[in-house]
Amino acid sequence: MASWNSVPLEITYEVLGWLAFFSWSISFYPQVILNFQRKRVVGLNFDFVVLNLTKHSSYMIYNVCLYFSPVIQKQYLEKYGSDQMIPVAANDVAFSIHAVLLTSVTLFQIAIYDRGTQKVSKISIGIVSAVWLIAAICFFVALPSQSWLWLISIFNSIQVFMTVIKYIPQAVMNFARKSTDGFSIGNILLDFIGGLANYAQMAVQSIDQNSWVNFYGNVGKTLLSLISVFFDIVFMCQHYLLYPAKRSTIVYKLEGEGKEPLVKSIDQPGEENV
Repeated sequence: MASWNSVPLEITYEVLGWLAFFSWSISFYPQVILNFQRKRVVGLNFDFVVLNLTKHSSYMIYNVCLYFSPVIQKQYLEKYGSDQMIPVAANDVAFSIHAVLLTSVTLFQIAIYDRGTQKVSKISIGIVSAVWLIAAICFFVALPSQSWLWLISIFNSIQVFMTVIKYIPQAVMNFARKSTDGFSIGNILLDFIGGLANYAQMAVQSIDQNSWVNFYGNVGKTLLSLISVFFDIVFMCQHYLLYPAKRSTIVYKLEGEGKEPLVKSIDQPGEENV
């Protein structure tokens, strides 16, 4: 396995990695705190949270397996060359585990706090179910030949796919409501910093090794940063430019509403009598 050629670049790599870790990890707390303070989760899209949990779970499986398994590391080096470095750092493992825990906390808040008329769509439930079914099938396909690197690459692909689609429900909901009230912008700002730091970390490693295998050898991490930054910019534009005056003025029709089922049919009307 390759080693670092430059000590300053190695230090920079570690600093950027932990900056991404702390930024991304702390980014979960503003939404959790906001939900706790409001004792309601209206404005937070539930599909976003459900898809996000599958995304981070897949990313955790990929990171933990590649970082800790000598067998998978051997398969990686055989595929990309013994002179390459494993593209998963300790901060990647720590972040993904923390992300699964905090996303689970947010999902628990959705279950116990006032939801208004919001529900998880059956489309999201169907996507999540299909994704885990495919992952289970791939496990049994990989089992006879011990193709573990291929298997975790499937999980890496899953997290990329979920990253692409998970932001869409929240962005569409903000557009439909013409407001970002209930959705924490602190989460987005910290996520933006983490995405930039993560991408810079990969660039530093590639510069030191004089090789760009780090980017296509861990395409999930590359796309994770780029997609996250793109949608963060979208949310910042919504919050600060498109709907700045409506964050505090939107009125919720919550009085007199009972607790609704968390899952709704896609053909169920979105409005209810008050």
